[in-house]
Amino acid sequence: MNISRFIKALGIVAVLALWLNTSLTTQAARTNEVTGAAAKTAEEIYSSDCAKCHGKDGRAKSMHGKMVHARDFTDAQWQSQTSDEQIIKSIADGKGKMPAFGKKLSQDEIKSLVPIVRGFKGQ
Repeated sequence: MNISRFIKALGIVAVLALWLNTSLTTQAARTNEVTGAAAKTAEEIYSSDCAKCHGKDGRAKSMHGKMVHARDFTDAQWQSQTSDEQIIKSIADGKGKMPAFGKKLSQDEIKSLVPIVRGFKGQ
């Protein structure tokens, strides 16, 4: 192998290594957007995306909540008959007049709302 071919091959390897490093760094940054410090807490998500209809107290007694027939999370019968998986599915896919949040929130963010919803039980 002559020196010029060796240098070309070395250049190609360097470019590929740089491209791979950039791709991995970009993917890590995207992952960190959801799972890192930038991720919203469950309380922030509930306050910004859920309380408008379900109320800060979970009773769905706001004017908007009444108009859209939002679920009252303090209802003991509903709490006992609804599984965590059903809550997750309703948040992700929407239900009735409730919009789907599966594209807006990560699966972990959706799951983090279950204890919030369960926390209204018995209030």
